[in-house]
Amino acid sequence: MTTTHRMAAAPGRPQQGPAPSGGSEPRAVGSVGARVWKLGADIDTDVLAPGHAMKHGIDVLARHCLESVRPDFVAGVRKGDVIVAGPNFGIGSSREQAAAVLVRLGVAAVIAPSFSGLYFRNAFNLGLLLLTCPEADAIGEGEGITLNEQTPSVTTAQGRVLACDPIPPFLLDMVRAGGLMNQLRARFGKELLHG
Repeated sequence: MTTTHRMAAAPGRPQQGPAPSGGSEPRAVGSVGARVWKLGADIDTDVLAPGHAMKHGIDVLARHCLESVRPDFVAGVRKGDVIVAGPNFGIGSSREQAAAVLVRLGVAAVIAPSFSGLYFRNAFNLGLLLLTCPEADAIGEGEGITLNEQTPSVTTAQGRVLACDPIPPFLLDMVRAGGLMNQLRARFGKELLHG
């Protein structure tokens, strides 16, 4: 049974080996004018990282992201764009490639009322920001929005502020570092991770 996530779990053990995408680039807090791609509820990991493409590397796999529900996504997505979805985003298998493809495509964040627990942790481990927003449905397709990770909140193009569930500081630190592996490299040095 898949559980949905509205709050982060306590930190677990670090991943063994690098993530499929290597994580994201370190980034500053906040995002202004992010363009929205709107999706429905129950977007599963097979829609994000289709099984038929799993034998390929992350670059090829990313080209198939969301092809069954948004065939225009890969060709149109730009760095800094945001996905807004319905409840239960990331349900299905535990494949971390389902978060890695969004990182590879430059998606800045995913906003949804709830997330699969496994997807939630995989995304933060790779440096992908997830905002749990009960009113995510109020955000429109193609809209330019502003994210505030500190509050956390989303401001719509019309100026409406939508509150999001709090994000534990250790998860925000992971996003700023570009993922868990980048955070560990910065903290302990490359020799401890590769030696």
